[in-house]
Amino acid sequence: MSRLISIVGGGMVGASLALALQAGARQYGWQLQLIEAQPPRAGASQPSYDARSTALSHGSRLLLERLGIWSALADRVEPIRNIHVSDRGHPGVTRMSAEGEGVPALGYVVENAVLGEALLGALDHDLVSWQAPAQVTAVAATPQGHQLSIVTEQSELQQQADLVVIADGGRSGLLEQLGIHRHTRPYGQTAIIANITTAAGHNGVAYERFTQSGPLALLPLSQGRSALVWTLPEAEADLVATLPDDAFLARLQEAFGYRMGALKKVGARYSYPLSLTESEEQVRSGLVILGNAAHSLHPIAGQGFNLSLRDAMALADCLLGASTEQSPGDLRLLQRYLQQQQADQRQTIALSDWLTRLFSNQRPVLAAGRNLGLLGMDIVSPLKRVFARQAMGLKG
Repeated sequence: MSRLISIVGGGMVGASLALALQAGARQYGWQLQLIEAQPPRAGASQPSYDARSTALSHGSRLLLERLGIWSALADRVEPIRNIHVSDRGHPGVTRMSAEGEGVPALGYVVENAVLGEALLGALDHDLVSWQAPAQVTAVAATPQGHQLSIVTEQSELQQQADLVVIADGGRSGLLEQLGIHRHTRPYGQTAIIANITTAAGHNGVAYERFTQSGPLALLPLSQGRSALVWTLPEAEADLVATLPDDAFLARLQEAFGYRMGALKKVGARYSYPLSLTESEEQVRSGLVILGNAAHSLHPIAGQGFNLSLRDAMALADCLLGASTEQSPGDLRLLQRYLQQQQADQRQTIALSDWLTRLFSNQRPVLAAGRNLGLLGMDIVSPLKRVFARQAMGLKG
């Protein structure tokens, strides 16, 4: 008997899950379906000053190797060979190196369009159907799973799915419709995202710089560019984001310093408010919440997509490890997945939230304590190794 798994959201998380599941689709009698509101644009994967990017941990590289797409990405990602963490106006500094951790790179930076192209290009369309542009307007529980109401350019459809995976981002309206609440803790900060060129280049170094206004990161990108993530109080961010290029670069130079030489060029800027958002439920019978719909993190530690990829792979492993007679929407199966992932989720979310609050607080006692912490981490190898392994998305 054929069973339908519908993945609502064909972005990086949804496509990763579909790719992980397609290997067992024939054996289990699954039909896989990706439903996406925005189809990919032709040529969108070309390097650009206007492109947004994602930091992949070393652990995520290992998962993408399992998915069989790392070879398609290897020449199009930029390795992070060193990480430099500092606090502006204070002596505390921590440095981590790939060589010191015995890995080829601590992580990698890839443009989202490049990763998306690799994921979608690896899908077998005999096993994974693709609906885009299409929107799921309603999801209703039934005894067999869930019924989807889908609107496409041509028609309106009603579909019965054995398992629905909601992976359509942090603004998913479907959760509210299903009565699934999300807890949100605003940080009162806005992230400004842009690509930058610097006079000295990046030399494979990712910089995390904590300033009085908030943390900023410059991550190595291909063609000598760096990806900027600059966190500022909301009112200040509104002003900074709209500055002319020269004034924006001067403001950033003042906050970051000259470790990479003069800042020469900035591309299009994107801004979004920051909060820690967690779904109250992640599984129900016939339903799973993944990605930013399940948990949306502050970008300070670059762990959002990496955690979501681990979730997607763990869900795939759980489904592929079940009996071929078992429905993919069986609640016991989905609860088993969540139990396996809860410790990883809690640890990663707690670390991200703790770092955000620690490095956004300017009280003198806390500022002194965190600088001692940065200095101590740079000196005490076991402590730095624990932190490095968490940043690389590795257990243990």
